[in-house]
Amino acid sequence: MGTEFELKYKATAAQQQRIAREYAGFAEISMETTYYDTPAKDFSVRRITLRRRMENGVAICTVKTPEKDGTRGEWELVCEDVVAAIPELCKLGAPEELLGWAKEGLFPLCGARFTRCVIIMEQKDFTAELALDSGVLLGAGKELPLCEVELELKSGSREALLAFANAFAKKYGLAAEPASKFRRALALATGE
Repeated sequence: MGTEFELKYKATAAQQQRIAREYAGFAEISMETTYYDTPAKDFSVRRITLRRRMENGVAICTVKTPEKDGTRGEWELVCEDVVAAIPELCKLGAPEELLGWAKEGLFPLCGARFTRCVIIMEQKDFTAELALDSGVLLGAGKELPLCEVELELKSGSREALLAFANAFAKKYGLAAEPASKFRRALALATGE
């Protein structure tokens, strides 16, 4: 299992532009995400995310689960069909319950369409991905603007990343974004 630890921040286009000017070497990835659930909402009520994301034309299916320490379990693989991906994700260590839930059928619940500008930051005590995401969240035929900054730990000390992130957020005037893209798109889709 991969473990995901990331910090998200609300941003403006001006804040993203300032960061992009001060950090060189960003790569651009076009992303289109569809989040899935069962008719009984087996995934969303358990705070499990099942998604298929197109990244520059490549389909990647992912399952994320909440962990007690605030991280998320994460399993992903290249696969065109989210239903076909579930057994393979379970072989990688995703919860076996997914197999039973998926038998009920899956439907697209909400999504996101955005551009990610990304670099890998090598620091003394950690390596992290810095991502600048801008686009829209999608739900129930509605769109909500998306503009955020993410720092995701790739290796090293979580405490060191937190210290860096606190100084980074202060420097650029960023406010924490506690809700994931999925949770915000789900709220848009359900009218919450």
